[in-house]
Amino acid sequence: MSEKDRPVSDEEWAAFVEAAKQDGISTGGGTRWTARGRKTRPARPDPLREGEQERERGRKRGAVLELPGWRTGPAWQERDGRRNRRRQVKGVAGFAVALAVLLVALRPELVTDHLPEGLGGPGDTTPLAAESTRPTAAPSEETFPDEPTPREPFRGSPALRWADGAAGIETPRAEAMGWMSKDEVAAALSAAKEFLVAANLDPVVVDGGRPTAALALLDPLQPDVRSGMEKGLTRATEKNDPTLLFSRFSPAEAKLVGSVVKTRGRMTLEAGKGADANRVLIHTDYTFVYPVVKVRPGADEVARTIARREITFALPDPAVYRVTKGKLSVSSMSSSVGNSDCDGPTDGFFHPLFREDLQASPGSGSGPATDPYDRSKGLGDLPKECGRLTRS
Repeated sequence: MSEKDRPVSDEEWAAFVEAAKQDGISTGGGTRWTARGRKTRPARPDPLREGEQERERGRKRGAVLELPGWRTGPAWQERDGRRNRRRQVKGVAGFAVALAVLLVALRPELVTDHLPEGLGGPGDTTPLAAESTRPTAAPSEETFPDEPTPREPFRGSPALRWADGAAGIETPRAEAMGWMSKDEVAAALSAAKEFLVAANLDPVVVDGGRPTAALALLDPLQPDVRSGMEKGLTRATEKNDPTLLFSRFSPAEAKLVGSVVKTRGRMTLEAGKGADANRVLIHTDYTFVYPVVKVRPGADEVARTIARREITFALPDPAVYRVTKGKLSVSSMSSSVGNSDCDGPTDGFFHPLFREDLQASPGSGSGPATDPYDRSKGLGDLPKECGRLTRS
């Protein structure tokens, strides 16, 4: 072992500190990092509530109507709030700058080897194991500053260790179920993943383009879903809002930082029962995290929009229902979007807010505080009005 690589002993460190004191370099208390909360604004009412009579008609002709969808957001806050997520950094952090610089220059590994995950520490980008069941709690709070940067757009976010893009969408093992053979189930699971990728991760779609591939996977015989989304892409309305299924930013307003969207969730399979008899159901629940900057020369403030979608796809038996075999029907869908302006226009795009937007038009949401990374509850258990996000 070379002299450079030899560990610093306690005695050497104590002698070094004492010498620093005698040379007039003072020591002090710990440095405190403080993370801060975020505010939001009121959301629009639920755009997809349908009557039971129409729901029953849909069942009889093979079309299943959507369940409620909503949006919550925005996530960015005015920087005058403080929360209690604090970490006391003890020891060398309190030393004068001269001492800290000298120490890091001599032995940089003393700092880099002990940084927390996500800030250069060992294993900071190691993906988490796939989510097989619903989590029992929200991800732990980050203890270092949570400000994202263009180089580290997921800094301070639980999504830092989530999978990149399509790698976070894993299909369950295919098996014969209901009216479907094992191969038919495998094809349906593949189509469900293909839809989620095309609707939420395709760079063209995220950049505001038309989700052509995703639309092609939906059954054209199912009323109000594929046709409704196609109408909404031409002229978005409260009822036909493309952001209920597709993640899109206006190319004139915001753009993705880099090429990575973080993904976490799960997909499950079951044979339908009762009213869903003669159907095989694919349940999907995924959260997508988009780091974006404004489309403006020199803009470098990164905001994150977090979209969570719960979609159940139905595969009705063609011998019983009038459907297009091989295509997906949407049995139910709901979504929650953090940091998409609730007061923004209904135009088929997400509208992320940045600090300067909050400074120009301050306000706070009236709904309860929500953690957009908390996947321990279903969307049906979350507030439907626009509320406050605890982090982004």
